[in-house]
Amino acid sequence: MAEKKFRNTVEFQVSGDYALFSDPITRVGGEKFSYQIPTYEALKGILHSVFWKPTIKWIIDEARVMKPIQMETKAIRPLVYNGGNELAYCTYLKDVTYQVRAHFVQNKNHPELAHDWNENKYHNMAKRMIERGGRRDIFVGTRECQGYVEPCEFGTGIGYYDDAPGEIAFGFSYHGMTYADEAELEEDKGKLTVRFWNPVMRQGYIVFCPPEECVKKRHLHAMEIKMFPDKKFSGLEEFGKGELDEFI
Repeated sequence: MAEKKFRNTVEFQVSGDYALFSDPITRVGGEKFSYQIPTYEALKGILHSVFWKPTIKWIIDEARVMKPIQMETKAIRPLVYNGGNELAYCTYLKDVTYQVRAHFVQNKNHPELAHDWNENKYHNMAKRMIERGGRRDIFVGTRECQGYVEPCEFGTGIGYYDDAPGEIAFGFSYHGMTYADEAELEEDKGKLTVRFWNPVMRQGYIVFCPPEECVKKRHLHAMEIKMFPDKKFSGLEEFGKGELDEFI
């Protein structure tokens, strides 16, 4: 379990009947197979559904697996590009619950939004959205896996792997994508980058490697940063004075 806790940390629990954190290798043939643990990118996507603005960048610090890792294979008929459908088998995680700890930083790749940076207000807004279950629908890895978010105190409660000895290594795995507007390193700026790492779980806890520390990565193609001029971005102004005061 990580020692460091940031001042704008949020903690929440996400659960669902099924989850699918796709291994990219298995997607080529159309039959998806889930990783055994959530990916950094999937948890970040859940937070984006809970609360997100281009002014902020979410960082996933760690996750805790609360229930036993179980897999189930289902036969489905996905649509194909040339029309019709075909039979495919997808392997899902079954009956999942995760505790997640994360924090956010200012996205300095958007200097046009510097005036909108207000850490305290955005932190309180994010916590309020977690209490409300998110601003948009929650999906646990993929759209067909509905999820539910609620506040929690990270590390509390009984987890299935609390007394598991040693550590469990999950091998070379997908970590996430670095988009041009979130790139911190000069070598990644102006590009779309895919990251990989070697996750390890200890007593149910997974401490995530920060995106900038992932040395196993590949630049896919050039990518421009999408800008948000004032006329297209309301920022904190989207809330009325009374509603905004709730988050202070």
